Amino acid sequence: MSLSIRNQLPGTVTAVTPGEAMATVGVRLSGGQDLTAAITRESAEDLALAPGTAVRALVKSTEVALAAGRVEGVSIRNRLPGTVTALSTGAAMASVTVAVEGSELTAAITTRAAEDLVLSVGAAVVALVKSTEVSLATV
Repeated sequence: MSLSIRNQLPGTVTAVTPGEAMATVGVRLSGGQDLTAAITRESAEDLALAPGTAVRALVKSTEVALAAGRVEGVSIRNRLPGTVTALSTGAAMASVTVAVEGSELTAAITTRAAEDLVLSVGAAVVALVKSTEVSLATV
């Protein structure tokens, strides 16, 4: 199966916490970072997710926010520090490639946001992804 989602991060399930309708799934990425996905309980069951299951965390580039410094006081669970390795700006939108330990993420943000953050190749950033925006695929 081919997907249009550019951000496909390999990892291993570390925990599954089922709720009435949703489940949270802890994933240890290949670079050692921890990621949380909030998916439906039915999906977690259909995928037979359990600690040790190999997965790919899928995140659309439009769902990746960037911060230029340490982030505190927000509910976003997934905070991946990294370095900008590529930046392409247009009139309205910018595509920012961020190297995170063991992988790479692409963020689609407004050009104005990229300018406000003073982004450039080599800049340190934190990629932010809400757990509800992380999908999982078994490999």
